[in-house]
Amino acid sequence: MKKLILSFAALALIVVACQNNNDEAIPNQEAAVDMSDFYVYTSDDVSAKSSADAKNDKCYSMKVLNQQLRDNPGLEQRMFQIEKHTRTLIAAKGAANKGKPGGGTTPPPPTPYVGTVTIPVIINILEDASHIVTQAHINSQIAILNDDFNNSNPNTSSVPAEFAGLVADNDITFVLAGVNRKASSKSAWGTNDSMKSASQGGIDATDASTYLNIWVCEIGGGILGYAQFPGGSAATDGVVIGSDFFGENAAGTVYGHGRTATHEIGHWLNLRHIWGDGRCRQDDFVDDTPGSDGPNYGCPNYPTVNCQSADMTMNYMDYVYDDCMYMFSNGQDDRMRAIFSSGGSRESFVQ
Repeated sequence: MKKLILSFAALALIVVACQNNNDEAIPNQEAAVDMSDFYVYTSDDVSAKSSADAKNDKCYSMKVLNQQLRDNPGLEQRMFQIEKHTRTLIAAKGAANKGKPGGGTTPPPPTPYVGTVTIPVIINILEDASHIVTQAHINSQIAILNDDFNNSNPNTSSVPAEFAGLVADNDITFVLAGVNRKASSKSAWGTNDSMKSASQGGIDATDASTYLNIWVCEIGGGILGYAQFPGGSAATDGVVIGSDFFGENAAGTVYGHGRTATHEIGHWLNLRHIWGDGRCRQDDFVDDTPGSDGPNYGCPNYPTVNCQSADMTMNYMDYVYDDCMYMFSNGQDDRMRAIFSSGGSRESFVQ
């Protein structure tokens, strides 16, 4: 009897061990993620290091998001689920990179979505005689986006050694799919999305599930542009760019080299501002970007130190001059590509 009991015990141990091994081998098993730091609302003055800087809040994406959250109570939960999905995929990638040799399992792909992403772009122009948008502006903007999202910006050679190993090639290609033009006598459209509605004098979005809509118009208030984050309404999904800051445009001066679109499309692809729209303890949800206490302006010297580390001032998600921003990080690349994966909020672009 004793031998029989021992035999059953040994068999039970074998079964448990096999079950444990099978658990490890389950493909795409959801990794545990910490969501305790997730936020959506930000302070209205969070983009400013000082009251003087508040006048230089060039991107209104976070303020527009605040208003959308107030108007749509379900948006916060949708954004929470998008963030959880993103973090789960990135955690799975990290687990695969640490993988056990000889485990016999197929690791997840090296990034949350593998392969070239091609994004068709519809340009919606609300044009007045003082701010003409030419075909040359359009062509140059598409070329700039393709440089920036494929690590072909010539200024990237200036990335400091500290960050050189973090420069990402996003492998995202933008293709001009159409141009809609409408004459406008409006001197300032503001940030309430009226330019996205034909009933308010604007231009309705073209199928936002398969096209990136960019509206080009006079926003007013010194605002360069703003974007809608994943999770918002399809009717307003896309990016708005001030007409002087669209493409290579002499009227935009230091902001006239097409990087406003790069920055705003970064938001559309689920990137936050690199300083996390808070102080040192609030993050942009990217592990390889340093913490900071606010945006940088102009063309900062390296190192510019805040929060006890050098800022990645040359990142496209800061506020520096166009010629002084020239990289996305690998961590930002993971975030962007996660939304194209199975179950991602922009999966329809790659189906």
